[in-house]
Formats: sequence, C-alpha cells, structure tokens
Amino acid sequence: MNVSEALKTRKSTRAFLPQEVSQTLIEEILNDAKHAPSGVNMQPWHVCVVSGEKKRTLENSIIEAFERGVKEVMDYAYYPLTWEEPYKSRRKETGLLMYSTLGISKEDKPRQIEQWKLNYRAFDAPVVLYFFIDAHLGKGSYLDYGMFLQSIMLSATEKGLASCPQAALAEFPSIVKSELDIKENMLLLCGIALGYEDTKALINSYRTPRLSLEEFVTFHA
Repeated sequence: MNVSEALKTRKSTRAFLPQEVSQTLIEEILNDAKHAPSGVNMQPWHVCVVSGEKKRTLENSIIEAFERGVKEVMDYAYYPLTWEEPYKSRRKETGLLMYSTLGISKEDKPRQIEQWKLNYRAFDAPVVLYFFIDAHLGKGSYLDYGMFLQSIMLSATEKGLASCPQAALAEFPSIVKSELDIKENMLLLCGIALGYEDTKALINSYRTPRLSLEEFVTFHA
C-alpha cells in the first residue's frame, strides 16, 4: 500500500473486532510515526497506550461521570464557541449522515445518548492511545502533533489496522490523568481507538464527503 492508498483508505472506524493488537505491532506503528516533523525537533508527543483491564477501568470511570451529569472543561478548546458557516452546516451534515446510517431519528434522544457513550469506550477497540502535550508549548507544537497523529493512523492503515481519532476522549481530563498518573502540567489532547475493523458493522459503512479542490484551493503563478 502506498501513501495515496493509505490516505484514501483510512477512515474513522466506529466498531472493532475483539481481536487483540500485539504490543510489537503498536511499537512498530509508533516507531514509524516518531519520524513526523516538528519545529526545531521538539517532538512534543507523550503517548499512553491503554488496553485490557486498565482500559475497562478508565472507560467505566468516564461513563459513570457522564451518566451522573459531570461536566469537565477540556484542557483546550477543540471546537469554536460559536459555530459559523460553512462549518456549522458541515457539522450538522456529518451528524445527520451518521444517525441516518444507523436509523436513529433526531427525536430518539436515548439512542443518541447510547451512541455517544460508545465514544468513551473507544468504540470497543482493544487499544486506545491517549495523547498529552506540555502546557507551556505554543500553537506550533499542536501543528506538529497533528502530523504525528496522522502518521500513526497511516502506519496503522498500512498494517491492516483501523483507527478513529477522538476529541471526545479528552472531555474528562482529570479522570484520565488520575488513572494514568499524568502530571497536571500536561494537557490531554485526544485519543485514538486502534484495532481491527468489524467490517459487518453498519456504522462502518458511514463515510463523510470531501470538498472538491475548487472549493478550498487557489493557484497563484
């Protein structure tokens, strides 16, 4: 598989098989991704690979807090406070596409909540990667981190694994940091669910559209 194929094949997978992922394979993926570029070679990434009993304990703590109505403040603002066009419409379209794929109506709030809670279980992937960054670093390091995250997902795709990057896994930073013994000077950025795709799951047939080049590119010569 070449890079172009990996880019087009990768998708946000939301249902996984219970098949385990070996630590050797995870290490190979991270060894690939560590070659991502970063400003003055800062390499600002800190990764916690979570599986097994620790994963179950962590996700149960998060879901329990969610069900009790606990609301934490994320360590950084992932989404805008006010949604404007065209992003507002794209967000709405994405949600409608997913729920329509699953046959969940906009009035069916209980099923919507149950679907949302799957985020906190990393969609039952056998492995979840949590990503942290030093709080004092600047916006450039967030750009670096994005390239690192993409590198992880492309390497995983090449190796036959599926993934899903998840901002939702950063919604309860105090719980995650406590469970994983992370210092308070580290910000929780996101997580990535990692495993083997359940190709029979209906949710995995859901794909989001992409803009044409004419909609976001201008050429100057």
